[in-house]
Amino acid sequence: MSPAAQTSVDVLIVGAGPVGLFGAYYAGVRGLSTAILDSLPEPGGQITAMYPEKAIFDVAGFPAIRGRELVSNLVAQAAPFNPEYLLGEQAIGLERGEDFVVTTSSGRRVRSRSIIVTGGIGTFTPRPLPTGEDMLGRGVVHFVPDPDEYIGLDVVIVGGGDSAVDWALLLEPIAKSVALVHRRAAFRAHPHSVEVMQATSVRVITDAQVTAVLGDPVSEVQVSVDGQLSSLPCDRLVAALGFIANLGPLLEWGLEIQQKRHVVVDTTMASSVPGVYAAGDICEYPGKVRLIATGFGEVATAVNNAVRYMDPTASVFPGHLSDYAPPGTLGAPGTPTTVPG
Repeated sequence: MSPAAQTSVDVLIVGAGPVGLFGAYYAGVRGLSTAILDSLPEPGGQITAMYPEKAIFDVAGFPAIRGRELVSNLVAQAAPFNPEYLLGEQAIGLERGEDFVVTTSSGRRVRSRSIIVTGGIGTFTPRPLPTGEDMLGRGVVHFVPDPDEYIGLDVVIVGGGDSAVDWALLLEPIAKSVALVHRRAAFRAHPHSVEVMQATSVRVITDAQVTAVLGDPVSEVQVSVDGQLSSLPCDRLVAALGFIANLGPLLEWGLEIQQKRHVVVDTTMASSVPGVYAAGDICEYPGKVRLIATGFGEVATAVNNAVRYMDPTASVFPGHLSDYAPPGTLGAPGTPTTVPG
C-alpha cells in the first residue's frame, strides 16, 4: 500500500469486535459513512482470535450463540451500509483540525468527522510460556480458532482461566486426549465451567508446570508436580496464560485514561476529546458493567451523540429502527412485512 493511501468517512470505528461491528450498522442507519480499523486480520476482535466456537449466553434474544456465528451475523447486519474494513492495521497518530486524521501502521491516513473507540482491551499480546515458546507454530499455539484441526490429537493446555477451561471442554469430545496443566489448585475460570470439566475425561493436573517441550514438531511435554517429573503425549500445546493488554498509541491521543487501560467517558459516551467517543470494554464510567450486551447499547448511544456532534441541529434520538430497514430486510420497501409460512 502506498504511504499516501487515504480514506475519508463520517465515522472511524477503532476496533472490529462485536461492539464495533454493531456500531457500523448503527452508523449506517443514521446515514453515516463508516470505516472500521483493527490490528487483527479478521473482524470479530477477541471472539474471532480467542474463542470463535465458544457459546455466548449474554446476547439478548439468543439463549446461546457461538462466537463465530455472532460475528458473522453482525457483519451481515452492517453489510447493507457498506462499511470499509481496514484490517491488519493499527491506529497510530491522531491529528486534530476541522476533521480528525488518523495515521495507521501501514501509512494510511484516515480522515473522519468523528471517532468511536471500541477496541476492547486494546492491542493484546499472549503471555509466553516459561519454556517452549520457541516452538510456536510447530506444535505450540496460543489460540484454537478451528477445533477440527485437533481431531484425534493429544492436546495439553496450560492455564487456569476461562479460555483454558473453555478450550478443554471444546476439545475433549474430539481429541484423542486432553490434559490441563495449571500452576495453582484454584482456577480463575467460572466455577461452573470448572465443575463441568472435572466431570469429563480431561486430565486436570494442578500445582504443576510444564518444564520441557520435546520434539520438533512437539510430541511430548514434561510436567513437574512437587518436584516429581512425568511425561504427557502432546501433539498440540495450547498456551492459555492470558494476555498483556496495551492501549498503545491511543495513550498519546490526549484522552483521559484510567489506569492506562480504560477511556473515561460521560453519559453520552464522549471522551475528554470532543468528537471522540468510546464504547464497550475499553470505556469507563461509574457503574460500568463489562458485557457484550452493555457494549451494544453504549455504541448506539455513541453513534447517536456523534450525529449531534457533527450536526448540532440533528436529533440524538434516531426514531424507531423499523423506519430505517435496509433493502432486502424484513419491513424494507418491497419486502414482505410478515415472516413467510
